[in-house]
Amino acid sequence: MRVLMSPSDAFRDALPRLAQFTALHFAIRLVAAAILVPLMGGLMTLAIATSGQGALTDQDIAMFLLTPAGALGAIALAGLGIVSAVLDVTLMTHALRQGGGVLAVLGSGLALVVRRVSALFRFGAGLTLRVLAFVLPAALVCGGLWLLRVSDYDINYYLTTRPPVFLTTVAVIGAILAVVGIILLVRLTNWAIALHLVLFRDTAPTAAFRESTELMRSARRALLGRLVGWGIIFWGIKAGLALIAGLLSSWAYAYYGDALGAVARVSLAITAVWLLADGVASAWGNGALSVLLLDTYTLRTGDEPAPAAEPGRQRNAALVAVLLIAALALAGGGLSTTVRQMNDATAVRTVEIIAHRGAAGSRPENTMASVEKALDDRADWVEIDVQETADGEVVVAHDSDFMKLGGNPLKVWDATMEDISEIDIGSWYDAAYADQRTPTLREVLELARDRGGKVLIELKYYGHDVALEQKVADIVDSLDMGDQIAVMSLKLPGLRKMQELRPDWISGILAARAIGDLSGLDADFLAVNTGAATLTLIDRAHDQGQKLYVWTVDDAASMSRMISMGVDGLITNEPALARQVMEARNALTTAERLLLWLGDRFRIGNGVTLVAEERDA
Repeated sequence: MRVLMSPSDAFRDALPRLAQFTALHFAIRLVAAAILVPLMGGLMTLAIATSGQGALTDQDIAMFLLTPAGALGAIALAGLGIVSAVLDVTLMTHALRQGGGVLAVLGSGLALVVRRVSALFRFGAGLTLRVLAFVLPAALVCGGLWLLRVSDYDINYYLTTRPPVFLTTVAVIGAILAVVGIILLVRLTNWAIALHLVLFRDTAPTAAFRESTELMRSARRALLGRLVGWGIIFWGIKAGLALIAGLLSSWAYAYYGDALGAVARVSLAITAVWLLADGVASAWGNGALSVLLLDTYTLRTGDEPAPAAEPGRQRNAALVAVLLIAALALAGGGLSTTVRQMNDATAVRTVEIIAHRGAAGSRPENTMASVEKALDDRADWVEIDVQETADGEVVVAHDSDFMKLGGNPLKVWDATMEDISEIDIGSWYDAAYADQRTPTLREVLELARDRGGKVLIELKYYGHDVALEQKVADIVDSLDMGDQIAVMSLKLPGLRKMQELRPDWISGILAARAIGDLSGLDADFLAVNTGAATLTLIDRAHDQGQKLYVWTVDDAASMSRMISMGVDGLITNEPALARQVMEARNALTTAERLLLWLGDRFRIGNGVTLVAEERDA
């Protein structure tokens, strides 16, 4: 009795069709970029529009997903995402069954997808629902465990001090998620040939999942082992290519020495060849996966297609198609994006340095000491967080309580200024700062005014605010500092109220996560997590006349990367280092800035060192 094909045999069988698979891979990426990505974007925009906003951030995303429109939109997006993800395997499997040249396979394969697009979408949505039905109960259990065990104090206390209750809870949740992951992997293996049943037997998606589970019952373990083997080989190939590129780039530095122009040209060539080779490796890996899954489907169903035509006779056409499609893909946006990145990466750029909670990397956060250090470090802005106390004062505090900074569980909104004056918030950082107490907004503003500094005020909301916006406005007005401050918040309603009270003030939206077009929201600037900072978002923000700030950027490499991307400001705990990096980067030659970008962007070569020792800054 024939057994399932081994992973190495799958890669070997895919190799003769590598040119064909590579052409299909590039073509599918082009189709996805031209059709599926805009379609998914339009669907997301339509879904978000039902909320009355152009974009949603952070907790608003979770609330939106609980609405009918949000849930349906998420399932539809996931369905389209799965369709996009399986296109490679779909067309490569079709090529294996039909044979013939690239153009013929591409045409007939896309025709198959168009004919079965409804079934493919239902397959994607069905897979999403099945995964959610399994994962959501586990997520609820983990969430409930978290709330029961580690919700007494502010989350930042647990993340910083990691008390035993936190560590045990994380361990238990980790164990639960590991078990869920293993069981989910087994279930996905059960559905390994469901897509093939939908495509090649016209089986309804719901029935395909059931039938695949039955057919895979005795072969599940064998396939799971082979899929693990496939993953090891696939990622081993890609890691090997990256290693070779890194070694070649290091050789270029050693060979050309101080001739950085030559090093830059050679490094660009190495990077281009590596990216092309990586694309070919991806095509080879997807082709091998297609071979492996088709072999499983054939073995379990007995559905033997007619012998496929050999690809060798189409080799010339395949190679031409590869070059043509690759050129189209590059011309369709990849090349222009790369050129834009290189232009920004090699330009001299000045960005705003925004000291996060003062100079929180070298002083206890949100203290007068950290604010003074930020001003000493020539930060363009000192960023602080403000809340209301029980007796109506506006104080500078980030967390909901004082556990992290002072070991005191007192909530800010329950505290009076007398209570706060007794809480040491500096000793946790260093005994030298035992005299530090939670400052008021007025104290920080007065110090900044006297030093000629500017203050970025983040409005913090924990559901207990009374008149935070009005009090902030009154304090700033009393000091005549409207032109020395800016405001921002994670909470759009609070920011909107602030904008209504003081429409002339600089105001911005703070977001850790977002869906939709953030640049469409009414704000002078956007402050986003570094992971959310993309060239598209930067361009859209600039088109709207908005600035784009990123947080929290504390190492030299990340600072340089964000500057090269074109952001307008760095929110950092290390303002002195940020200024040193910016000035050192601007002092480099164009070739050196290019090498710096290449080394960071593609993680190859030695790069260019901006600072000898970050902590000396």
